[in-house]
Amino acid sequence: MGAMTTSAADTSKADRAADARSVQVVLVTGLSGAGKTSVTKALEDLGYEAVDNLPLSLINRLVAPLIEDGAGHALAIAVDFRTRDFSVAAFDAATKELRAHENIDLKVVFLNCDNEVLARRYTETRRRHPLADDRPVMDGIIREREMTAPIAERADIVFDTSLLTGADLKRLVGGHFRLSDQTGPTVVIQSFSYRLGLPREADLVFDVRFLANPHYIDSLRPKTGCDPEVAEYVSRDPAFGHFIADLVGMLRRLLPLYQREGKSYLTVAIGCTGGRHRSIAVAERLANELDAAGHKVQVRHRDTPIAADAPALGNN
Repeated sequence: MGAMTTSAADTSKADRAADARSVQVVLVTGLSGAGKTSVTKALEDLGYEAVDNLPLSLINRLVAPLIEDGAGHALAIAVDFRTRDFSVAAFDAATKELRAHENIDLKVVFLNCDNEVLARRYTETRRRHPLADDRPVMDGIIREREMTAPIAERADIVFDTSLLTGADLKRLVGGHFRLSDQTGPTVVIQSFSYRLGLPREADLVFDVRFLANPHYIDSLRPKTGCDPEVAEYVSRDPAFGHFIADLVGMLRRLLPLYQREGKSYLTVAIGCTGGRHRSIAVAERLANELDAAGHKVQVRHRDTPIAADAPALGNN
């Protein structure tokens, strides 16, 4: 059999098909008050064309022309119970139709949040929950959670915004949906206190309570792991060097594997008792090591803010 040849017309057709496959659609939904507006704005800042409160029946009519022109597009669409024809069945039908297009890369993002936090946000803004009618806000929250549970279970990504500031959420969105040509996942190193619970967004969690605790040194107790004296004290623990070397080595081996599976954002949580000394010192050192190795790294100290708190999330 002779070698296969390709005509110029065939090549042009293949190129157009490759361009058409670049259409990216992020469908944002979730509980009212969990931050959909914040996520949509963050996506718009990243270069996505953003559409809010679009009827589900119109989504495919909006996306179809973007496929046909083959120019490559990124579209963010926010839908929830404010949308005229919103229901779980209609949502499933719309996403099924989108996923049927081989030229569409669809990601469904569901925003979750604790009931008490949602209730507080509605109380602070004095807004009415869309499903509460003339009943208490909590009734609307519970009803919406029950109704959207099937969507949450099938979502590609779930963001729990209960403990996130607006800046935190924007970093999460940027890590998952950036449009730049940068290769490799963004790594977020987050310190936390076990007393306040595990970070819900963490992919990997490491406990560093085995290290010597600066809390019991009077001169170090008021400081944090960002202070050189605390960092030096923690690093002098005989277990520190081996732990950091092993952790960096493991992450450098894992990151290409996560990238191969399409993961663009990895959160590594480092915890100690109070989230003030050991976890911060280890998180800072780990971030420096990964940054020096050429990885894109962000650092967040959840329970001991090093800088002033960012603005809180909005009501949507």
